[in-house]
Amino acid sequence: MRPALPIPLPHQLPGLWLNDQFDKTVRAKFFRGMEFDEPAGDPGWFGPGSATWHVHAHLPALIFGLQCASYLERLDPSIFWMGVEHSRLVEKNEDGVPTGRIDQSGATVRLGHSVAFFVGTAFGSTESAERLARTVRAMHHTIKGTRPDGLRYDADDPDWLRWNYATVVWGIATAHEIYHPRPLRGADLDRYYGEFVRVGHALGGTDLPTTKADTLTCLEEYLPKLALTHGNALATGSNVTNPLQSAVDWAIRDTMPSWAAQLVQYRRPNPIERRARRSAVWTTLNSLHSSMGEAPEVTAARRRVAGGTATAHTEPTYVPGTDPLLDRAEVEAQLVGAH
Repeated sequence: MRPALPIPLPHQLPGLWLNDQFDKTVRAKFFRGMEFDEPAGDPGWFGPGSATWHVHAHLPALIFGLQCASYLERLDPSIFWMGVEHSRLVEKNEDGVPTGRIDQSGATVRLGHSVAFFVGTAFGSTESAERLARTVRAMHHTIKGTRPDGLRYDADDPDWLRWNYATVVWGIATAHEIYHPRPLRGADLDRYYGEFVRVGHALGGTDLPTTKADTLTCLEEYLPKLALTHGNALATGSNVTNPLQSAVDWAIRDTMPSWAAQLVQYRRPNPIERRARRSAVWTTLNSLHSSMGEAPEVTAARRRVAGGTATAHTEPTYVPGTDPLLDRAEVEAQLVGAH
């Protein structure tokens, strides 16, 4: 028998190219220092058979869910101004003053950190998950300031942490529910909500929702505080003129709870058009996942526990108020060291 030629088949080429791009732009820069293969038998915070492993293993749906979460999160004006004044996402002029324009390189960095965090905490070793959570908490501790209308904001505020957590778990779970080829439903999906709360606790959250129904109730409780800022309005709906960005914007707004859709003046198209649009998004996300294959981090995590585990999962160890106080420069130095 002739040995197989090391030449990819035509249908494999897109996946190889996508994986190569992901390796260069995300994995090589933001996944360094994480451990997925060792120590043998360590289940991490979730472990084999968990709903979280099932949900987060579909990388394109996970990334889309994070975009949905980010969109909803920014409907809190305080969150919007935290992003404007403290995030790399917004371009700054020579004097450090935000211009209001998106910094594309900063957006890539932010996405890279987010993907690394939600893959690392799901599939990484317990120590890797703990380190990721410490880094994010340290950054949150530095985000404090005053909005242009005079209201103070603080990323360590318990109400903010609860809102932030609810938007994230809802965004990921909703994207999964709509676009995963084998989505969890009902009690199985609530198992994901119940598991993922470990991440919220590791970031300092308290009184967090643990089911889909409780999460939607939690989100709607914040409606009196929400508003469509000018900056958010410019980045959604008819103000988005790039066709690809417009399609993504539509798909994100289509996942919004009804009250949030009303806030951004989104109206669902007729059922036939909506089904066609969703089918196009479903095909895109699942074609990406199929062509790229299982992420190496997921495969490594499966190897790590192939011989079994002593416990189903570990628990985050963070006790609120025990982190050392660091300034922004010290946190940035930690971040560089980690990545």
